Amino acid sequence: MPGPERLASPPPDPQGVPDVPVLTAEDHLSRLLIAEVEEPWYRSFTRNIREFVRPPKLPPLQVTSKPVAVKSIWGDYRYGKQAGLSSTLLHVTAVVLMFTLAGSKTVRDAVKTTVALVAPDLAAWTPDLKPKPQQQQGGGGGGDKSPLPASKGQAPRFAARQFVPPAAVVNNPNPKLLMEPTLIGPEDVRLPNVNMPVWGDPFAKVGPPSNGPGSGGGIGSGSGGGIGPGRGPGYGPGEGGGIGGGVYRVGGGVSAPVAIYKIEPEYSEEARKAKFQGTVVLSIVVDEQGLPRNFKVVKPLGLGLDEKAIEAVQKWRFSPAKLNGKPVAVQASVEVNFRLL
Repeated sequence: MPGPERLASPPPDPQGVPDVPVLTAEDHLSRLLIAEVEEPWYRSFTRNIREFVRPPKLPPLQVTSKPVAVKSIWGDYRYGKQAGLSSTLLHVTAVVLMFTLAGSKTVRDAVKTTVALVAPDLAAWTPDLKPKPQQQQGGGGGGDKSPLPASKGQAPRFAARQFVPPAAVVNNPNPKLLMEPTLIGPEDVRLPNVNMPVWGDPFAKVGPPSNGPGSGGGIGSGSGGGIGPGRGPGYGPGEGGGIGGGVYRVGGGVSAPVAIYKIEPEYSEEARKAKFQGTVVLSIVVDEQGLPRNFKVVKPLGLGLDEKAIEAVQKWRFSPAKLNGKPVAVQASVEVNFRLL
């Protein structure tokens, strides 16, 4: 087959304009087929290794660009002097105005009446949230009506029950059953340790053995099988057992008494006529039998209502407070309400 025909060149321009060559299809094809693409792979591989080991030196870079001078943006302070002068005048005006106001009589009078605020000391009104230990109350006493005062000696330990009261002088030297004497109270209570081989009052004076002028067994001038001038199987001037003076208070292992029988108080004639209402608060002692005694008016109302409240509470009956399962006397507060229907 005859090869591709070349396009004939246009006739020369009669005006002398150079001829524009006309490209053929073979010219376009020769541009698409780059010679490097047709190079065998082993040659390109060898050349790449050689250039990696010894890279060819490139000719020095020639910079052909030149800097162009432009207008500098720094140092263009066309309004510098005017701005500085305005700022100075503004500050001077503010200072003069401040001193003028501070020197005026109105401002000086206001400063004199100014009260400086300080942080108040609230320690006196801050509640103490730390738990406080419950202080045990109570006491006891005893004796056998001896004419001599109680003798000094060692006090027995505290226990929940008492089978035998302590005695400095044993009236029955040959008992059928020997038992350890104890005092009623918390078992963790400890009295002063007296290094003596006999029972007695640790705080008494040294003398001949004696149970004391009290009664009901025990040692001392009180009653109840304890030690001391109190009443009960405890130690000290209190009552109901335990130690500390006075009677027990609710807490620290002592339960509260519970009213099991109550009667409503009667109105006095004066309070009824005045249509007076309110609440009387009484402080009482509930003993081991649940009977109220030692009445004290803590919050009175007057008009005869205090006496009526005591008359009513005297007839109440309680389930006594207990310590380790044993009834004890406790201090309690009772509210008696007076309301007109």
